[in-house]
Amino acid sequence: MQTQTRTRGADAATLGLGSVLVGSLPAALMTDDAPERYTVEAVFTRRPERDEVAEILGSSTRQFLSKAGYPTVEVTISDRRLEIANTNLEELRDGLASVLADRLAAIAEAVRARQDAAAARYEDAAATEQLRAAAVAALAESVAFRCSTDAVGPAFPPEWAATDSADRAQIDAWMTEGGHAR
Repeated sequence: MQTQTRTRGADAATLGLGSVLVGSLPAALMTDDAPERYTVEAVFTRRPERDEVAEILGSSTRQFLSKAGYPTVEVTISDRRLEIANTNLEELRDGLASVLADRLAAIAEAVRARQDAAAARYEDAAATEQLRAAAVAALAESVAFRCSTDAVGPAFPPEWAATDSADRAQIDAWMTEGGHAR
């Protein structure tokens, strides 16, 4: 049984492209009938995460490609493939491949930085909560339920002592009534 685990932080592989899917290229390439521009599919080096996909498909990537000199190129994602539309192999070879690799690396780095920052915030919040819980537990342990005679001086006014002895006499009288043994 194989399992996949996601690595984060410095251990996470940078998102990139491995190779062109030759089988997805137009059959007429390198013939007189070859299209000038077409879609080229390239395989990602790993499955992109949801945040990476959002950035790849976002307007910032389109602007990045336009500023780099590729205003007609469009990218979409299909599973583990980047579909690069309105281009050709020569354009990719002559610079577009490097531009795409740089963009993917920047996206992966930005996403990883956000994830690391969120993880740090979570760890800080967990540490703060642990300190708070320890402080509450320490405060709760400091509460002592001791009789007032254990403390220094009486914990009640002296006039209560007289009332207490009168109550004690009444209780003793009730105890001798005879009904207590039933």
